[in-house]
Amino acid sequence: MDGLVTLKDMKPGQRGEVRAFTGEPGCKFRLMEMGLLPGTEVRFIRRAPLGDPMQVEVRGFQLSLRQEEAACIGIAVA
Repeated sequence: MDGLVTLKDMKPGQRGEVRAFTGEPGCKFRLMEMGLLPGTEVRFIRRAPLGDPMQVEVRGFQLSLRQEEAACIGIAVA
């Protein structure tokens, strides 16, 4: 994932595009079923007070992800 950041490392308000997935295939397919397909724009909204979960906007809806799931998603930050 050269030149990419993980969704976990984004800051509130940042936007980016999904480019890659790492980790086990089951995690990748689960994330893709939730709408996180390569080329999809995401906006990081906020992180819970204790850091987990985090909230992102994908395709017009808000999605909460655990940090371990967000660490599997490579993002090209806009």
